[in-house]
This record gives sequence, structure tokens and C-alpha cells, in this order.
Amino acid sequence: MTAKKTPGQPVAGFWGEPYPPDPTVLRQLAELREMTVRELQEKHLELYGIPTRSRHKQQLFKRLAWRVQELKWGGLSERTKRRLEEIADDLDARFLPPRLSGKPGTGHREVIHHVSSGGRMSLSPGTVLSRGYGGREHRVTALAKGFEYGGQVYRSLSAVAREITGTQWNGKLFFGLTKRKPRRREAAA
Repeated sequence: MTAKKTPGQPVAGFWGEPYPPDPTVLRQLAELREMTVRELQEKHLELYGIPTRSRHKQQLFKRLAWRVQELKWGGLSERTKRRLEEIADDLDARFLPPRLSGKPGTGHREVIHHVSSGGRMSLSPGTVLSRGYGGREHRVTALAKGFEYGGQVYRSLSAVAREITGTQWNGKLFFGLTKRKPRRREAAA
């Protein structure tokens, strides 16, 4: 039977011993726990150099706790970063077939071109997606690696949807390539 760890006690890493407790890091983590959301947002700007729109206290705390420890002991290895980049690049190719659900005249969703590949539908380079939002029509072109919108290349449709709306969106949902699952109450009705 293993002893239960107390908060603040270091946990052994997967490949070996934990880093030795560092009083300055432990003090910084304790200070983060006591901060308000606004103070955490300011600390984010200080530690990362960019502002955050997040207002989720737990998420901000975890991200800042990671950064404090990263600054003290170092972050991910270059090999791990390269592997994560490879995985992110592969994700762009995994799309479901487009579902045309828009009605004429609603300015909803329009897929101008799509092709089949290996039994699954995917967006081929040159595919143009169109979506009305904010009183404008937004057109996105699929590239071999990424998506072009407004003269810029984005890694994913989610990044394009975020650029258009200013909020976090599932790109496939925003452009009508998948449908939102009904909520429990809606499904029961």
C-alpha cells in the first residue's frame, strides 16, 4: 500500500526521481493558488509575454504552475517538441465528409468541392469552404498543409474559426463538416 501524497509534495516522475523541492518554486505555486483570475491573467502576461483571454481559474493556475517549473528546471526536450509538431500536422488530414445542411438563402454552409480518399471523405487541396458569419461571407481554401484564409495560412480549421469569431470553435463544426451532438434534454424530447 502506498502512502497518499500531500499537496505540495513532489511526485516521482515517470522516468525517475522528482526534482528536489525548491522553496522558491513552492512559494510561487502557493502564491498562484491565492491569486484572483485577474491577477492570474496579469501573471500570464508576465511569464509568457502574451495576454490570455482565459477566465478559468483552474486552467490558468495549471498553465502558470507549469511555466514556473519550466523556467526553473527546463521544458520539453527538442525531440518531444518535434514529435508533437508531427502529430499536430497529421491531425489536419483527419476530417469527416462534409454534410450539407444549409438551406438556400440562409448563408449557412457551402462546400464547393470534395473528394473521396480511402473510403473516407477528406478535404483535398483546393477545396473551398464558405460560411456566413457576422454579416460577411468567409471563404477558406484547403491547402496540402493547412488552410488559407484572408491571405494567411492556418494549421487547422479551428484556428481559422477562432480568427473569424474571436472565440474558441471546433473548426469542423463551424464550417459544417460535422454536426453538433444533441444535448441530453434535446435527445429525450
